[in-house]
Amino acid sequence: MRRLLDNKGFELDRSLPKLKKSPKKVSALKRDLDARAKSERYRALFRLPKDEKLDGHTDCTLWTPFNKMHILGQMFVSTNYICFTSKEETMCSLIIPLREVTIVEKADSSNVLPSPLSISTKNRMTFLFANLKDRDFLVQRISDFLQQTTSKIYLERELNSSGSSSDDEVYSHHGSLLSCSPQQSLASEAERTFNLNDNSVPTASEALMTVYRRRSPEEFNPKLAKEFLKEQGWKNHFTEYGEGVCMYRTEKTKELVLKGIPESMRGELWLLFSGAINEMMTHPGYYEDLVEKSMGKYNLATEEIERDLHRSLPEHPAFQNEMGIAALRRVLTAYAFRNPNIGYCQAMNIVTSVLLLYSKEEEAFWLLVALCERMLPDYYNTRVVGALVDQGVFEELACEYIPQLYNCMQDLGVISTISLSWFLTLFLSVMPFESAVVVVDCFFYDGIKVIFQLALSVLHSNIHQLLGCKDDGEAMTVLGRYLDSVTNKDSTLPPIPHLHSLLTDNGEPHPDVDIFKLVRSSYEKFGSIRADVIEQMRFKQRLRVIQTIEDTTKRNVVRTIVTETAFSIDELEELYVLFKAEHLTSCYWGGSSNPTEHHDPSLPYLEQYRIDVEQFKGLFTQLFPWANGAHSDPLAVRFFRLLDENGDALINFRDFISGLGVLCHGDLTEKLKLLYKMHVLPAITHEQEEPDSAFEATQYFFEDITPETSIGRDTKGRGEKDDGFVRVTFKTEKVQKLSTPDYRHYLKLWNEETKPKRESTKDLPKLNQSQFIELCKTLYSMFSEDVAEQELYHATATVTSLLLEMGEVGKLFTSCSRKDPSQGGMSEPSLEDKSSPCEEDKRRDAGEELPPMQDIKLEDSSPKETGTSSAMLISDDETKDDTSMSSYSVLSAGSHELDEKLQCEDIADDTVLVRSDNKPSETERRGHPNDRRLPHSTSIDKDWAITFEQFLASVLTEQALVRYFEKPEDVAARITNAKNVRKVGRPLLSTSDYEISLSG
Repeated sequence: MRRLLDNKGFELDRSLPKLKKSPKKVSALKRDLDARAKSERYRALFRLPKDEKLDGHTDCTLWTPFNKMHILGQMFVSTNYICFTSKEETMCSLIIPLREVTIVEKADSSNVLPSPLSISTKNRMTFLFANLKDRDFLVQRISDFLQQTTSKIYLERELNSSGSSSDDEVYSHHGSLLSCSPQQSLASEAERTFNLNDNSVPTASEALMTVYRRRSPEEFNPKLAKEFLKEQGWKNHFTEYGEGVCMYRTEKTKELVLKGIPESMRGELWLLFSGAINEMMTHPGYYEDLVEKSMGKYNLATEEIERDLHRSLPEHPAFQNEMGIAALRRVLTAYAFRNPNIGYCQAMNIVTSVLLLYSKEEEAFWLLVALCERMLPDYYNTRVVGALVDQGVFEELACEYIPQLYNCMQDLGVISTISLSWFLTLFLSVMPFESAVVVVDCFFYDGIKVIFQLALSVLHSNIHQLLGCKDDGEAMTVLGRYLDSVTNKDSTLPPIPHLHSLLTDNGEPHPDVDIFKLVRSSYEKFGSIRADVIEQMRFKQRLRVIQTIEDTTKRNVVRTIVTETAFSIDELEELYVLFKAEHLTSCYWGGSSNPTEHHDPSLPYLEQYRIDVEQFKGLFTQLFPWANGAHSDPLAVRFFRLLDENGDALINFRDFISGLGVLCHGDLTEKLKLLYKMHVLPAITHEQEEPDSAFEATQYFFEDITPETSIGRDTKGRGEKDDGFVRVTFKTEKVQKLSTPDYRHYLKLWNEETKPKRESTKDLPKLNQSQFIELCKTLYSMFSEDVAEQELYHATATVTSLLLEMGEVGKLFTSCSRKDPSQGGMSEPSLEDKSSPCEEDKRRDAGEELPPMQDIKLEDSSPKETGTSSAMLISDDETKDDTSMSSYSVLSAGSHELDEKLQCEDIADDTVLVRSDNKPSETERRGHPNDRRLPHSTSIDKDWAITFEQFLASVLTEQALVRYFEKPEDVAARITNAKNVRKVGRPLLSTSDYEISLSG
């Protein structure tokens, strides 16, 4: 038979139909995305930590001792957990953490129990799975994961033993504000008691409800008897179905939850059903460390927390004293430091205060983590995106389940109002407290579907009254009165005042509504809502919400700057899309860049998207008219530096539009001024700018005061100890004036200072020779692809030669000023007379007027010219009178000789400039650059300078240049071209551009 099959004639059965197409291979990306989606559904189904990854799943049966049955279902295996859920959703589910597992063994197979697998846990429970395919492989995978888990446990024990103490011992030190050692508590005592009235604040080591439970004698017998029966029912359930994480969760468990969780067991069962217990058990000491690091530190989140502390359940006695307030502060502050992306959001204080009533501080913290990061994702952030998503889901559900009411509610606009207030606080802010905690019980067991069910049930119960409402205020009153009437007659707590809309009208109070009947009714009418369907609806609504938020951001940004520019609204919107796309593309495809570095949704709309110089280069090439030739990138860098006024290496959309607007809609003078300013920018650092800024501020606020420096003058203060405070001593003749300050005068000056001033051409500093060379290079590169390229080159050469002569003429007047000091100037100082930087600082502190732009240092200056190299920067006011130039001391030309020659290649690679003795001329392109130089000088002359007026006047003499700079720009065509470039795709710069940055 084998020889027969090996025959070549049997390789292909011609009777079989041929496949038209070979089956497609699933890409690695799709497999990865599918695996992530499965892991996400797995975590949501069993409330597991966010970093848990599903390894695999298989069909099997589970022996359930409570009803002596084999239940068909699926086993899920992941890194740290083994889970099971029945085919019938509510029949049974099971979670077995590997940290609890002691033995995994293969049992003997039989006809009744094929391929069984036995798993034993520390609390002496044994789980028997059967009908397992590939049982050997499954056992091997579980053993591998179990070995990894055991290694982690031993490592944590070693770390804890070398640290302070066990978890129980840490909690016994809870009275000292979670300090782990006496030294730490003494060192951080000052930090931990901020905003407290007393240094020894009492701290509860148990749930606050046990500390502040008050029972009235008349309420003692019937209600406590019912509470006792509830406790016994749960204890019996634990005996039959198991206790702790490994408990069998069945329909019986759900029934007990719907009847109400006993007050004494609420915190424990919240931890269990929410899955928070898993994170708490795997992170021992984490909360204590966060408390130590966060308390005493201040940021925006802690300020908001302090503001809302006393607004958190103020009617409850637990939060009417410092003990409850301090516990709430610690939990909220610790979470703000754990998750700075959320930080603190309103409504978190209300939910956390309820968690603290029924659980210890660390338990409340992990419950808050479960709420914010898993059960209510993206609810508590600056834009409550998650709540807006669920608002859209709720509208869909209302349209499906109560269509007769949906249209009316949409017209009134009520759904959007009620959904945010109901969902964000889980009904805690709109229901009496003792009733709302029952809703929280069900929420921790069944998730967000409970909130949707209950909201639909409330609307359905008031359908007739709502249909008769004429406006949203009347509808809100109806719903408010109904929710205020929801009562919990089984509660052993004293009634807590809770009034919302009860006093807003004169109608009769609404009849009492039993919370347990309301919850059960919601399950009966709307219990068909499935959690997986809600997740699908959330995904669809999330896209809509995010798009709406982005559209709102775009409209607000455009509305902010539309009056500041000549661009139309449509053009601004198109440019904003390109600006944002460049930002996001560079962030996600830019190698090592982090998408969250430049985008912070909490910032104002205009500051949310900002680009750096590399991102600006791409937009400069696509949109800016001057982006031609080999010098596009250097020119883009100069342009970016000019737009980056605050020096943080980022520009926002307003800065971007201000620069693009000048090139597209500005007149000739504005364009030339922009070009001039790009090349006159000094190469200084931010550290050099700060002292001048501080000096200007001092001059402004104390313009009527002449401060005296204490260095070398104040003999009285020499022996005094420096305490870190700044002292300013004023001259005696100014003291009388200071005694009665006219603050209105200073406010007027400040108001005038804050008004935007139109920059005058006289305010621009002069252009030195090296900067002039760079300007010439830029001009030649700008014309390299223009239609009138040859004509523009000739015009540029003429203007350049003319400006060179102007600079030489200016030098002649400067030389005359040195020879004839009687014209009102100062003679050239000797080496001994040159001022050192320290002496200049002293004169500055003494209030002496400094020459304008004296802080600008030339890029090519040598170290020995540091003190006086800026003297050649003459103000434009003085250029009108040639004799005024003699008022500045100028260094001799010999001190400025450098090795850099003004050769033709300094201007452009293929262009030569020639200056004869009397008249300017230019060579043809593609000449020999080494044959021609400027004969009048062999080095860059630092005494040579021109003004903007000279530059402007020279350009105006050449009609070709005037036509070029006055040429209208087609903005729409440039935007279309940029969009087409983005559709085709941007060139990849390196292999790192292929990598998608998943950080953040």
